[in-house]
Amino acid sequence: MTQPTTNRWRTIDIVVAAVIAVAFGVIFWAWGLVWRAADPLFAATPAAQAIMYGVWLVPAVLGGLVIRKPGAALFCEAVAATISALLGAEWGGVTVVQGLIQGLGAEVAFAAFRYRSFRLPTSVLAGALTGLSAALFDFFVWNPAYDLTTYRIPYAALTIVSAAVVAGVGGFFLTRALAGSGVLDRFPAGRERTAI
Repeated sequence: MTQPTTNRWRTIDIVVAAVIAVAFGVIFWAWGLVWRAADPLFAATPAAQAIMYGVWLVPAVLGGLVIRKPGAALFCEAVAATISALLGAEWGGVTVVQGLIQGLGAEVAFAAFRYRSFRLPTSVLAGALTGLSAALFDFFVWNPAYDLTTYRIPYAALTIVSAAVVAGVGGFFLTRALAGSGVLDRFPAGRERTAI
């Protein structure tokens, strides 16, 4: 799609990005509780729990698709991570650093297209790169003591797949749904609602 006439953030861009980030910060915190509650379901194959990971990566993709300006993906993911840490997420302050790294993954995808493409393939790529960022962080920070072939590599691969599907595809269709409702009318995504 077309690039906005300027990369300068408007006040409405900041407000909407903050709303996305805060909403997902609360979702992140709650998803951490769901993650822990699901531990017994994955007792036989713990790495498979990474299929749940994508929820934590949605704001990076959604922020990029809605705001469509440099820094939006990074801002939304990092602020959401910060909110979840402030709410008491079990992973603490490291979550903030993790959010920054995850947001960079989506930012790279949107930057690769010079913030001009917001179609489904770009969204899936943003999700996958956000997942790759998350997987690399976990690989070296959270999971170094685990076995490489039975845990770390499958966990990383499933994180990327989950991110591509949940954050990438899900973020794209969530943007379409929001555009269809009219709440994004002041954004290119809202004005393109028939073309998305």
